[in-house]
Amino acid sequence: MEPIIVPIEDVLDLHLFRPAEVPDLLDTYFQECIRANIYTVRVIHGKGKGVLKKGVLALLEKHPLVQSFAPAPPEAGGWGATLVTLQRRAVSPA
Repeated sequence: MEPIIVPIEDVLDLHLFRPAEVPDLLDTYFQECIRANIYTVRVIHGKGKGVLKKGVLALLEKHPLVQSFAPAPPEAGGWGATLVTLQRRAVSPA
């Protein structure tokens, strides 16, 4: 299976990924965002039954690079997305 190349920007759409990939994806993506001086990321987890959203929120709650997170406003996805504010600190090189 070919790896998915994800551009580093202020939006991450999780629809392209399997749930098992999400924890490592979020960690790597957040590190790359900080390297690119991006400190606010809209994570799109979708609405559906809310299973992916619950998993994402649990990961964000304990993630060391996450300063805070909140539901996205209606114009940015509403309850189908979460706005994440990242810590402004150095990330060790990959």
